[in-house]
Amino acid sequence: MSNTMNANGRNNGFPGFFLTAGCSGFPEALKKSLIAAVWFVFLTFPIMVIRVNTIEDTVDWRWMNMVYVAVAVFFGSFVWRWLLARKELKKDETREENRVEALMTRIASDKRLKLIAVAVMACMVAAFPMVFNLYQTNIMISCLTYIMLGLGLNIVVGLAGLLDLGYVAFYAVGAYAYALLNMHWDIGFWAVLPLGAVLGAVTGIILGFPVLRLRGDYLAIVTLGFGEIIRLVLENWGDVTQGPSGISGIDRPTLFGVKLGVIDSTMYMYYIMAGLVVLTIFAVNRLQNSRIGRAWLALREDEIACQAMGIDKTKTKLMAFALGATWAGMAGVVFAAKTTFINPASFTFWESAIILSVVVIGGMGSIRGVIAGAIILILVPEYLRDFAEFRMLLFGSIMVLVMVFRPQGLISAKRKVYKYEPANTASAGNEQ
Repeated sequence: MSNTMNANGRNNGFPGFFLTAGCSGFPEALKKSLIAAVWFVFLTFPIMVIRVNTIEDTVDWRWMNMVYVAVAVFFGSFVWRWLLARKELKKDETREENRVEALMTRIASDKRLKLIAVAVMACMVAAFPMVFNLYQTNIMISCLTYIMLGLGLNIVVGLAGLLDLGYVAFYAVGAYAYALLNMHWDIGFWAVLPLGAVLGAVTGIILGFPVLRLRGDYLAIVTLGFGEIIRLVLENWGDVTQGPSGISGIDRPTLFGVKLGVIDSTMYMYYIMAGLVVLTIFAVNRLQNSRIGRAWLALREDEIACQAMGIDKTKTKLMAFALGATWAGMAGVVFAAKTTFINPASFTFWESAIILSVVVIGGMGSIRGVIAGAIILILVPEYLRDFAEFRMLLFGSIMVLVMVFRPQGLISAKRKVYKYEPANTASAGNEQ
């Protein structure tokens, strides 16, 4: 059994493999674990041991915390090395579909199972705001918004391979478009929603032209700068955007002209977002399997070869930026309508980082992966609020674990396979 052998190839069973994983023997493993424990105690000493009480002007020395950290790291390092060694041993198996991916593929390939799954999902989505409270519904609206944003960025990063760190700028354009039009001309949500999409696309093209010749790190820096420029303009152009104070009193969407209360409006917004996410999934899926989708994949894999094959690089890149930004513009309109207040602080680089994390952790180029990534990255921090100050620490640990053990993302993209079946020329000749 390969999983019971240590680095020297000696078969010691599971306990031996666990205790010596990644090391030449148990003494080395013990030494590594002791060093790791000492380092962690040293690094966490100021925050885990010392507590200054400024009211009573005293210092509490919490020595037991130091013991807990040392013991946890000492034994945790054995588990960590075992997981890494196990990952190396099963490296070939990770290229294959895991159980969840295999189940999804089976459902997608069977029409009857697909219909049943869609019906179950539709019932669950429709019943969600009736079963859960207003807080849960609000969280789910945020999650749906990030699914939409993630799928939009997935076009640019996951399919076309263009690293965009300023994606939040398109989100801000949509949100401010609705806020300003509603504030000055009392234009409603439904009129601005398509306009937000158009403005997002136009802004995407404006960004796309200067970066046509850039790729990799240089493209990332320029897009990062673009995102910051938009935020600084919003912050400093006070006469139009009201600066850091932001715009408040933005109208929520009406139902056939009827204004709704807070609870009904939240439920209504939830269904709007659910509909928009379905529309996004449908559109992105169609784009992915279209001619332009295959051109994006070719551009991602090898830009020079893509150009040599006769693909118009300029048009392909601009379409990726424009179509990716379209969904961000629409999501921005929905965000402004949901919160009824926006300011530049809502569109910082942190938002771009979260949306990019949704795509990378979920699985670049994978629609199912982006949905899974958004659910984990948006819902997990909310449900970890019970852990108070350790919430973001746990959240970061989960992200590190996913990146170490699933570098291709939670659900990797599945390429569509086209099979060539030659015509039966022999039978055709006999028929003649």
